Amino acid sequence: MPADRAVNLKEKVRALPERPGVYLMKDRLGRIIYVGKAKSLKKRVSSYFQRGRAHTISQPKVRAMLDLIHDFDTIEVKSEPEALLLEGRLIKQWKPRYNTDFTDDKRFLLVRVDLAQELPRFVLTRIRKDPRSRYFGPFAHSGLLRRTLAQIRRQFGVLLGDGTPQKLPDGRWQLYDDVRQEIYGHENLVTAADYRPRVEAACAFLDGKSREWLETLRAEMQTAAEKQLFEKAAELRDVIQALEGTLKRARRFERDRTLLRSDTEALLALQETLALSVPPAHMECFDISHISGTFVVASMVHFTDGRPDKDHYRRFRIKSFIGNDDFRAMEEVVGRRYHRLAEEGKPMPDLVVIDGGRGQIGAALKAFIAIGVEPPALIGLAKKHETIIFPDERAPLNLPVSHPGLNLLQRLRDEAHRFANTYNADLRSRRLRESILDDFPGLGPKRRALLLAHFGSIDRLRAAPVAAIAAVEGFGPKLAAELHAFLQPAATPDELQAPAGGRSDP
Repeated sequence: MPADRAVNLKEKVRALPERPGVYLMKDRLGRIIYVGKAKSLKKRVSSYFQRGRAHTISQPKVRAMLDLIHDFDTIEVKSEPEALLLEGRLIKQWKPRYNTDFTDDKRFLLVRVDLAQELPRFVLTRIRKDPRSRYFGPFAHSGLLRRTLAQIRRQFGVLLGDGTPQKLPDGRWQLYDDVRQEIYGHENLVTAADYRPRVEAACAFLDGKSREWLETLRAEMQTAAEKQLFEKAAELRDVIQALEGTLKRARRFERDRTLLRSDTEALLALQETLALSVPPAHMECFDISHISGTFVVASMVHFTDGRPDKDHYRRFRIKSFIGNDDFRAMEEVVGRRYHRLAEEGKPMPDLVVIDGGRGQIGAALKAFIAIGVEPPALIGLAKKHETIIFPDERAPLNLPVSHPGLNLLQRLRDEAHRFANTYNADLRSRRLRESILDDFPGLGPKRRALLLAHFGSIDRLRAAPVAAIAAVEGFGPKLAAELHAFLQPAATPDELQAPAGGRSDP
């Protein structure tokens, strides 16, 4: 820690009261990195800045935090129980990095269920590391948790971590031996499909138990605080915060599973409706955007498993002509996209969607013929009546507005439209900024092009010194100085009156 900062912090510590409160440690950017409570603010906060303290701490995360402390704030309260409760509220509000780390280090027990397994089991763990699994907990009372797991095995007939199911020749599973079958009273020979509802029911039961435990823990924490058992109250507070986080993640997990089921249904519906060989897990959609024939651009968006896959989005500027011709523009960008995929040996999408009607899809089909590539499944989506257009002799198709496949196509088309319009707006904005060069006398198209090629944008040109402009071909010191002065924004009266050293916007 720099000497001047250490002196300032120690002076600030000396001014602290010998009273309970909460302290907030900050890094050099003013971000809160840790919140703590204290019976005596002065004693507790001063302990962070004692000489050699970092070398006596065994936890690397705590030592790392000490190196980052640049400043601190304190909030004085009337009592230590009040400090405990305020600490919990502030941690929930600010979610400081190091409070989260310390809580995670306690490693309370969790229950993990990997729903991707054929026969999911309920397994105890202390580490949350598999995003595909669902977790319940953490639980501070390990004995109660183990009794609860034994209860759900009896009540729902599910497998725990010690289960060793055996697969039979007919495809069914034997969950337990005969003795266990008599004990637990459930069918012991099941298919994976028979077993799945048991898992869902046990998860719902554990979810409800988690919420019951949360209320119990809150009451226990309040009682411990009232009895001035502050260490116990603080430990319960950590468990409560972690359990609240688990329940929040569980809600998100269930929402994501619901969306996944919905997307899967939509893909299967499209496969059936469009007579595809496979569900269209990979779909690409093209849209053309222009304003009265100017700034003509195209977009291509890619959905994987029914969701936007932005790593595969592409934007195109029309190169083969100038003017307003949606059909020629569509033919160009479709040809460029799939000629490149074919050259690179990359797989084609399962379905290509064209924003438009018969003319646009005809242009797309023409592009495939021109590049000599067999087109994948190809349709158009005409917006007026949301009509599906086929490139062959099939009649246009109108699906019910609630059809999941149509809804997915609409999301795909709307995303392509949004992406194309955003690109168009970016180009218009850039062209408006570049047009300022048209107003500088004596600057022809060639030198304008050289400037923009050299600096990349008007903003970079405006920020460049005279010497950098003079280094561009066709510019000398005099012309460079005149252009530099021309590009600088005129000062407003308020700016002219601003004190020296004041901040001004570029």
